Amino acid sequence: MAVNLKQLAELLGLSQTTVSRALNGYPEVNAETRQRVLQAVGETGYRPNRAAQRLATGRAFSIGMVMPIAPGIDSDVHFGEFLAGLAEEAVKHDFHFVLNPSAPEDEEVTFRRLAASGNVDALFLAYMRANDPRIAMLKSLSIPFLVHGRSIGESRDYPFLDIDNTSAFYDAARLLIQLGHQRIALINGPEYLTFSIRRQKGMLRALTEHGLTLDEALVEHSLMTDEHGYRSMQRFLQHAQPPTAVLCSSTVLALGAVRAINQAGLKIGEDISLIAHDDVLPMLKPENFSVPLTTTRSSLRAAGARIATRLIGGILKRGDYPEQELWRAELIVRASTGPAPQK
Repeated sequence: MAVNLKQLAELLGLSQTTVSRALNGYPEVNAETRQRVLQAVGETGYRPNRAAQRLATGRAFSIGMVMPIAPGIDSDVHFGEFLAGLAEEAVKHDFHFVLNPSAPEDEEVTFRRLAASGNVDALFLAYMRANDPRIAMLKSLSIPFLVHGRSIGESRDYPFLDIDNTSAFYDAARLLIQLGHQRIALINGPEYLTFSIRRQKGMLRALTEHGLTLDEALVEHSLMTDEHGYRSMQRFLQHAQPPTAVLCSSTVLALGAVRAINQAGLKIGEDISLIAHDDVLPMLKPENFSVPLTTTRSSLRAAGARIATRLIGGILKRGDYPEQELWRAELIVRASTGPAPQK
């Protein structure tokens, strides 16, 4: 049977106040005592009384987020992987999520209501857009927040964690150009999201540096599903001048693109090269494709865990974290890229 606070304090030979302060991250409790308390919690199965903690500390021990939902908006496996990382870190500190569904046009109102409810200590914002009005709205609220991604056209005076999408697709496109490819297609995420905008920007930069252009007929923006990847690749291959290489914004899109390439009787890495962005999805590993995929890699799960660490650390006043982080994606070359086919 799990112990209560009084029993835990007696077991440790400490006062209930000291144990409570250790659990709640008060700086006056030294590291050795806090470690003793946390170890005892693990051994005894002690669970704090959240109602009492909230009265004592004013904290809700919850992170709030808004999930846009409406007919036509599909569930997103990428967001699920990000939430898994967030959850892994949150559970270590006995934090909860308050996930508030909202119609896309009501997001700002939902964020304000969530912040005013007292049920969350901090807010998390995702799916960043150009000139995103939600940032100014969050800055006006008296609650900590953290952004996954960055807006475009806004001053960057807000806390964020993002990957360098521009550099990732610049590096990927440059590799293809070095292999002799000149007609390169792009299967991207939704065009209003900033990661998509930056990935296309990186690709364009590499092409321009080598005197090449991007044929708009070889660009597709869509939800990142295998079906959209399949349809996009089918369309590209039916073009009068089909591409010899393609960049995909997700291994999920690449799954569909590979299916279309195989159905056309083409060989990946020989007839057509393919590079995908790898969010490190556990059920879709690029090395397990029939032809292992060259990828730009950055883990969504790791990003979720890092955002939870920063938010919870700020709430509990533990640690000193940077306000802004920009992660570099790793380019991993495998068999799906090869020299451009000779005419």
